[in-house]
Amino acid sequence: MSETPRLVGRRAWRPHWPVNSTRVFKRRRWPGTKRSMLKLSGRYNPKTLRREMVLTDKKPLFWSVGLLALLLLPLGIASERFFTMFGIICIYAAINVMWTLIIGTAGLQSFATLATVGVGAYGAGYLSVTYAIPWPLMLLVGAVLGGLMGWIISLPARRLDGLYYALLTLGLSEFMRNFVTQSDELGGKFNGALFGVGRIIPSDLLTTRLGQSLLYLTAFIALLIALAVYRWVNGGRTGILLRAAATSKEDEAFASALGIDFNKERTRVFIIASAMLGFLGAFYATYIGGTSLQLFSLELLLLLLAMIVIGGLGRAEGAVVGTVIVVGITQWFTDWGPWRIVLVGVLALASVLFTRNGLFGLKAQIEEIRDRRKALYRAGITSRYAEFLPQQAPEIHDKSAIVGRVFERSLRDRLRSWISPELIAEHEAKPLGQHSDRLERMLNYFRKAPIPDKYVVYCEVPFESYRVVALSGLPGVPPRIVDDKKYASLDEAYHAVFLRRVNDLRAH
Repeated sequence: MSETPRLVGRRAWRPHWPVNSTRVFKRRRWPGTKRSMLKLSGRYNPKTLRREMVLTDKKPLFWSVGLLALLLLPLGIASERFFTMFGIICIYAAINVMWTLIIGTAGLQSFATLATVGVGAYGAGYLSVTYAIPWPLMLLVGAVLGGLMGWIISLPARRLDGLYYALLTLGLSEFMRNFVTQSDELGGKFNGALFGVGRIIPSDLLTTRLGQSLLYLTAFIALLIALAVYRWVNGGRTGILLRAAATSKEDEAFASALGIDFNKERTRVFIIASAMLGFLGAFYATYIGGTSLQLFSLELLLLLLAMIVIGGLGRAEGAVVGTVIVVGITQWFTDWGPWRIVLVGVLALASVLFTRNGLFGLKAQIEEIRDRRKALYRAGITSRYAEFLPQQAPEIHDKSAIVGRVFERSLRDRLRSWISPELIAEHEAKPLGQHSDRLERMLNYFRKAPIPDKYVVYCEVPFESYRVVALSGLPGVPPRIVDDKKYASLDEAYHAVFLRRVNDLRAH
């Protein structure tokens, strides 16, 4: 009986579909950005030999599934507790996405995020209580106040950077808290609480399932707007310029050499993100019907920072997932009391100590560790010119490389069997000129070897001193000297190179 063949390894699954090779495929990009909606690559299927389109980046699929789950889960359960928790998740996630835009894209270590949110919330809330402006106008006022706040905060960034700028923005939040506390118009008489703000959903509907669902949908839409702004800025011209400048330690000098006004582009990103934070502050005020000093609290700021650290600094998906985890712990496990905060702190500390960039940097870290162990294991059981292992076959897209390695191995085995004292003596007697068939074939094989680590003759003094060196194969990198021995003639140096190549052939 024939045995069933055992499958070794597996291919990485990627969505693919057949295409018509006679038609030109046009890539679609997000409006206002340089980023394609889907990263697609055309190739021939190695099994069917037909043209197909492959989705090389599966992030859009994960984003679609995640956002769809975030939308449908509270609507399906229809619990007031779930509506409240997921509404907070959406608002905090939107704030963290904008904070990620400031820290990651703009590269500013700003802790004035909540101060900007608070300015938008209190400014729009005050106008709503005093002049009864509608909630759409509140959102516009919050965006204007946030953008103005961002422009003011960005001015010191031209002089300060790093820790000093972070301390300045951190003190700004405390200044705003004291200002609100001492202002009667902003709720100072009620310890900073401002009530009576016009709500985005009428209060009489909030006691019904329809009203709660609509209220949650507004929070979800606010998150989508924040993500759209992030993609527009980070994937647009400004984000590309700032990422290009960030490739050098001397950001401003490198950016100037590229023709990029670094401070201008960074200030633009900061103002856009701050305007969106002010918009979110006004939305928060109309979402809950008021605001409080919690927006300026250090506890909430550190909690938002823990969300970003756990999810992954500088990544929008990390900001959203980190927010889901932290808010889920603090809002769901209320019976744990202060131990909830301890658990969040432990998770943040573990992310810093054991991961490179939170949860979304863990995948690349695990793959690197796995590849390193895989390389060590394969190095122990194979040699340089050995055939590929069965586990390596699924990773090699061009199968001709496997056939080439098999041919290379068989060729070296045959050449190795030809090595004899007579062959070596023949080369020593006449390194150049006509040789026997076997020696000529061996020399031709040696001459076709790749440039890296290839032995050559180096002339120190013409007609007097020669040495054997190995080429680096890299432009600008000099060859390395393999030994200290010097040869008086060119024929002796040629034969020394031949002996080294024969020894390598015997060893591998």
